[in-house]
Amino acid sequence: MPSGEETPFAPGARIIVRDAEWMVRTCTRADHPDDGYKIQAVGVSEFVRDEDAIFFTGIEPPVPLRPEDTDLVADDTPAFARSRLYLESVLRRTPLPQSERGLALPDRFLLDPLTYQQRPAELALQGLRPRILLADVVGLGKTLEIGLILAELIRRGRGERILVVTPQQVLEQFQHELWTRFAIPLVRLDSVGIERIQRDIPAGRNPFLYYKRVIISVDTLKNRGKYGQHLESLHWDAVVIDESHNLIGEATLRSKLARLLAAHTDALLLASATPHNGDAESFAQLIALLDPAAIADPKRYSAKEIEHLYLRRTKVSPEVRDQIGGKWPERAPSVPIRCPATGKEELIFKELTEVWLGENAPAVGRDRRLFPYTLLKAFLSSHVALGTTVRKRLKNAEDPAERAALETLDSLTIGMEAEDSAKRTALIDQLREIGVGPRSHTRVVVFSESVPTLEWLRDTVPGELDLKPEQVELMHGGCSDQQQQDIVERFSLADSKVRLLFTGDVASEGVNLHRQCHHLIHYDLPWSLIRIEQRNGRIDRYGQEHRPQFRALILTSQTPGAKDDTTVAEKLLRREEEAHRSLGTAEAVTGEYTAKREEDRLIQDLLAGRTVEESLDASPADFLGDLLGGVGEQAGRADPPRARVPRLFDSTEAFVREALRTVCPQLHVDDDGELLAFEPPPDLVHRLSALPASYLRTHRITERMKVTFDRRLAQRKLDEARRTKTLWPDIAYLSDLHPMVEWLVDKVQVQLLRQQAPVLTAKVGEPAFLVQGMYSNALGQPTVVEWMAVTGLPDAPVIGDLTDVLAAAGVGPGMINTSRTPDLAALKKLVVPAVEAAREHLEKRRGEYDAQVAESLRPGRSRLQEWEQTSLEVIPDDWRGAKKRQDVLATADEQRRLFDRMQTTGEPLLRILAVLDPES
Repeated sequence: MPSGEETPFAPGARIIVRDAEWMVRTCTRADHPDDGYKIQAVGVSEFVRDEDAIFFTGIEPPVPLRPEDTDLVADDTPAFARSRLYLESVLRRTPLPQSERGLALPDRFLLDPLTYQQRPAELALQGLRPRILLADVVGLGKTLEIGLILAELIRRGRGERILVVTPQQVLEQFQHELWTRFAIPLVRLDSVGIERIQRDIPAGRNPFLYYKRVIISVDTLKNRGKYGQHLESLHWDAVVIDESHNLIGEATLRSKLARLLAAHTDALLLASATPHNGDAESFAQLIALLDPAAIADPKRYSAKEIEHLYLRRTKVSPEVRDQIGGKWPERAPSVPIRCPATGKEELIFKELTEVWLGENAPAVGRDRRLFPYTLLKAFLSSHVALGTTVRKRLKNAEDPAERAALETLDSLTIGMEAEDSAKRTALIDQLREIGVGPRSHTRVVVFSESVPTLEWLRDTVPGELDLKPEQVELMHGGCSDQQQQDIVERFSLADSKVRLLFTGDVASEGVNLHRQCHHLIHYDLPWSLIRIEQRNGRIDRYGQEHRPQFRALILTSQTPGAKDDTTVAEKLLRREEEAHRSLGTAEAVTGEYTAKREEDRLIQDLLAGRTVEESLDASPADFLGDLLGGVGEQAGRADPPRARVPRLFDSTEAFVREALRTVCPQLHVDDDGELLAFEPPPDLVHRLSALPASYLRTHRITERMKVTFDRRLAQRKLDEARRTKTLWPDIAYLSDLHPMVEWLVDKVQVQLLRQQAPVLTAKVGEPAFLVQGMYSNALGQPTVVEWMAVTGLPDAPVIGDLTDVLAAAGVGPGMINTSRTPDLAALKKLVVPAVEAAREHLEKRRGEYDAQVAESLRPGRSRLQEWEQTSLEVIPDDWRGAKKRQDVLATADEQRRLFDRMQTTGEPLLRILAVLDPES
């Protein structure tokens, strides 16, 4: 391999290895210098056709197929179908160049084409690398935004290896959205998926090499003993980390995992509706995962410094508000349901007030003043929760006064029956008023912070409503990942019997509960605006068809000085609603940014004698609040730019139908105009193996595959699936990324033998050689792709635009193939001049191309220079700052090397794709 040739084999190049022909998909430097380049390829010649392979040039030097050696072959298919399909397959398979920042696939999927959801993809493609934080508030559709970004990366050849990391309760939900909306299959490695790996691959093998697109829970992946060794040796094209605020914390396993993944991926997408914890340095650490040279002073920075990495919108942001319109009903006011305490509850209020929460409470010393609030919050949930808390404390209580007071509380809780609970009575009344019953379709989700309360409600409430056990579900943090996914699925299915879901705050992050439900009851309220908003966001989110209804049970007391739910909970309920309507989010109200810190500060303020209003109004001024005010908001701005994507067929549907007729004539396809149904061949079945086995088995996909191009039919089938026993539809929408489309593209490409180009008779005045030219960077990514038509051969070559020439020549389904034999020998003599003319054209324009790439990198280089200078200025010039200075210089050097590797390098790849021969 010649020295200085940084990218010897561009995507699409043909090579010979092991006496077989392969088509290059990607070519990147190997991890070990002796291995040369790592080539990912697909077999083209007969014995390796459709086989995936990886080669290392230092071990098995490939033989390139030179464009000058191209053989020309006549096409005898009707309307030159084989040639047209081949040209289209090359256009589809060729990655878009680095210089193309427009969106290629914004409206080709099963979702509403909302501009605000396309903005993140627009932002990601503008950067040096696609690395951004999606911080839209709850419910705006971050999963769809992620899907659009991944789709664009796949179209650019930068999304072959994808790792998605989410909380365990949303694994299937995320996998389901990416498949049903975008046709991106991910292997789900939950507890069931891991068992599958152990069956399917040899022991000790790296599962992330066996499956190239994976979704896994953060808690499973952070097990370094089990997966760490595999992760450290891998590089990903794209890594997605959902609920990324959980990564914050220098020493946590999750934080270490995030840093490891960030160092081993090109694209990094972080998603969180609560993106920081209020600590400037912690948030700077999160941003550093995306761009280590973004923030010079981690203690003080502005939204402008990170606007190239960060996007945050709320429901009241101008572009969001303008587009969602009637597609997302405005939520109804939160209704506090006051529940006067019963006699036995008043006894407990009196005991808590006089013995535990008074100014001179005898039961608790000054060093244990927080515990009474733990008791109070437990009781405001239920007497059952209070009893559990008391008995747990009694096991270790040593102080005689405290022990006696605990025993009094314990006896009071034991003396209560279910009927003595005012909240429970009110809950049953509210559920009846809403219409929950054994023969009703109405569903309600009931939230509580206490597991004992949830279990008690599950055991005592359904019978009052004549609900059967199968009509009630209970979900909390003690459920396994599979149990949580199954519960959410059952609650989301229209034909499921479940009518009532009791759940804790494990369901408050990321879980969709809005499919069949628009009623939510807070049995007890968390003392955190953030947590209240997160709960409400389970049913108040994009895709909700009904007006979300919220109720909160407020326990009230007549005991003088009692701190009942009107003291804190009712006020927080009202403040959350006000913030949601005016700001679109309640997160910045307290300036604390995490539920725990909000609650801790509120309790401290109550201990100091402040009211809830005083505590909220005294929130510290915090510059991080600016970051939650909206970054990347747009109003009246033009839609994201569209990519120039040359194509020969009017639509993917036209391509697929003609490909099936031409390259798969033996495949019996039932086609009623809307639906294609057929028995998938084994090589296509293999491409579907990433999908859940239960889905493939339930719908018998491997026996009879059903696909459609009709959006309305696909959406109807998706909606029907939500009313059946599975969320997964039996008919798939054929997007450009669907495995079937990719399978057909490969089928078409391998129809031609080694180093061949077809000849078509067309409306041209002289032979036109259709040539693909491509420059790449040191990362193996194309920086320039040019589609040329060379005429005027051999003496006066003229370079035209390939797509313009194809259109003028009438290349399309209306062509007539008269089977006239072209003069292949005469055309063959023009191959070398055509290649030389195309190469000369590219080399002459090399300077122009380099300037374009350099200009696209200029903003990043400028930011890097400014960051380096500012960072060095704030570091003390003494021995304590030496290590920091060294780190800054090392980071700057690493970033500059990355910029350098993004620039065009090496010689252009040229391929003769086809020849248009004059009709006479």
